[in-house]
Amino acid sequence: MVFDVIVVGVGGMGSAACWHLARRGQRVLGLERFDIPHAMGSSHGVTRIIRLPYYEDPAYVPLLRRAYTLWRELEAASGETLLVITGSIDAGPEDGAIFNGALGSARLHGLPHEALTGVEVNGRFPGYRLPARTRAVFQPEGGFVLSERAIVAHANAAMSAGAALRARERVLGWEARPGGEGVVVLTDRGRYEAARLVLTAGAWMADLVPALEGLAVPERQVLAWLRPHRPEFFAPDRFPVFNLEVEEGRYYGLPVWEVPGFKFGRYHHRGEHGPAEAVRREVDAEDEDLLRRFAARYFPDGAGATMALRACMFTNTPDEHFILDRHPEFPQVVLASPCSGHGYKFCSVLGEVLADLASDQQAAPRHDIGFLGLERLASGRPARATLPA
Repeated sequence: MVFDVIVVGVGGMGSAACWHLARRGQRVLGLERFDIPHAMGSSHGVTRIIRLPYYEDPAYVPLLRRAYTLWRELEAASGETLLVITGSIDAGPEDGAIFNGALGSARLHGLPHEALTGVEVNGRFPGYRLPARTRAVFQPEGGFVLSERAIVAHANAAMSAGAALRARERVLGWEARPGGEGVVVLTDRGRYEAARLVLTAGAWMADLVPALEGLAVPERQVLAWLRPHRPEFFAPDRFPVFNLEVEEGRYYGLPVWEVPGFKFGRYHHRGEHGPAEAVRREVDAEDEDLLRRFAARYFPDGAGATMALRACMFTNTPDEHFILDRHPEFPQVVLASPCSGHGYKFCSVLGEVLADLASDQQAAPRHDIGFLGLERLASGRPARATLPA
């Protein structure tokens, strides 16, 4: 069978792309080398933060607004709760990147928000113990997405719309015919043809696209779940998700959900990089100690017994922004990721973006993704927009 589109990698982005393509009547084949879902990449660990006042770049905010709408559409299609609202805290020094970036994004896009001191945060949300000089942006629409359940929901919706999904089938290589006239994908089980190809392989992107060598670098990341001494302080209705810049680094966290512990991690954990196949998946005492020291200082009522420690992967670009673009040589091939540790919340809308890019090689996507194009990395031009004064 010849397909309209083959999607390689049926994780967060790939499963969403399969659904959006299939619901448009495209003949879709999704290929996943592991299980659907699985714990070998970047989308496991029960929950992922979603937040609106994006300190990384205000240009992401329109994508986020659409992402919220599409997460709710997926909930309606699946009959499941996938998006939980807790509010969000973006905090750090008054002159720091997180506080200023979040405040600028909130003001630019007219998002409801409050600028708080550390003392005010601690008084309102007793699970927190922030330094008095910390400044924070509280935004009431933040929360988390149930990451693995959302992948299953996207996959089920895609198959209900006619997509063929195949797990435990490793892609060995692909070939694009010249002139944008189709692709051939070779796996360890067969050979497939399609008009277009979408590559959403996460930490394995550089293995499939040599042009991304050095631009898509896997990094080991570790998450902890600690049993709170005061569980009521870390419930979703009393504990906003957070991004926090402190002297020890940049951390993020979420309330208790499913796993009986408060979940958090440190961005760029211990700075361990390497090929996806070589990234260390075991968790050791040094990982645990690094994370427990942070919790003991800033969330002491959450720093009880360790409930779980899990490793996953970031896949980082040099400027830590996404890659969303057509292949520089083959317009029938669409590239998505790496997302540098902050991409999952966008999966619902990026599925729509990828469907746009793969449906018509000439048309521009409905969303503004120009700042995430591959050319910026080849030219050394940063993706980051400048906030207005």
